[in-house]
Amino acid sequence: MPNVQSFSTLRARSYVFRLPLFTRLMVLAIVVLWLAGIQSAWDLRKWGALIPDEMNFFTAYRMNTFPLIHLNFFHALLNLLALTPLLERFESEYGTLTSAAMFFGPLTTIPAVAYVILERVILRVNTPVMGASMWVFLLLSVEAMRTYKTNPYFVVGTVHVPTWTTPLLMVLVTAALIPSTSFLGHLCGVGTGYLFGLGYLKFIAPPEKILRWIEGKLNLLGRLPHYVSVDQKTYGRFGVLPSSSSGGGSNLTGLVGSTQRLGP
Repeated sequence: MPNVQSFSTLRARSYVFRLPLFTRLMVLAIVVLWLAGIQSAWDLRKWGALIPDEMNFFTAYRMNTFPLIHLNFFHALLNLLALTPLLERFESEYGTLTSAAMFFGPLTTIPAVAYVILERVILRVNTPVMGASMWVFLLLSVEAMRTYKTNPYFVVGTVHVPTWTTPLLMVLVTAALIPSTSFLGHLCGVGTGYLFGLGYLKFIAPPEKILRWIEGKLNLLGRLPHYVSVDQKTYGRFGVLPSSSSGGGSNLTGLVGSTQRLGP
């Protein structure tokens, strides 16, 4: 009889070894920063959290550090388990350079800025947030919009529920079951994910021509293990699908890639 435990361990090990480069680096950064936060000589969480009242030109780094810092071991573990497969799928479709540029750029700063504005200007409160859950809900929203294009509804009893609402339902469930979660922060992530999935953020993505030049100039594919090239995807980075018209053109579907992956 097969050893189920051994089989599961082998599958998990194989999956970890196949993770692309940017995903590996983000997992490593979260683990290292969690370990760094154990010491009491320096308050890492206060330094790196997104605190609305402390945001200014000199503390703008918080918009990139807060997703990597967590409250405790279980906070970090839950976010890692949720984030890793979603980020791995994103990187495998859009490439390592694109993932790094987007997640240390607009896909983090847009929800962060939205959260700070809502907290300071509208709600007039100052609730610090940290953790990768904003990334998780952002990526879930991207997946939900992708699924909605092919499967608009799922049935619960006799009710047809739109597929795109799944991340919103998960935000509500998370807020109800897990204490101290940021409902507003998760909503900011969901909103940004919807914009990304609908293609409204394609203008802020780095130009593919420049990415190819950087990859070729530095020979990143040959030098970096587990690196995903911008060309290791089906039908291009922005989901350019074959056209059915006689003109031989192509249709842009926005920032929604193919479901077939040719990368690692």
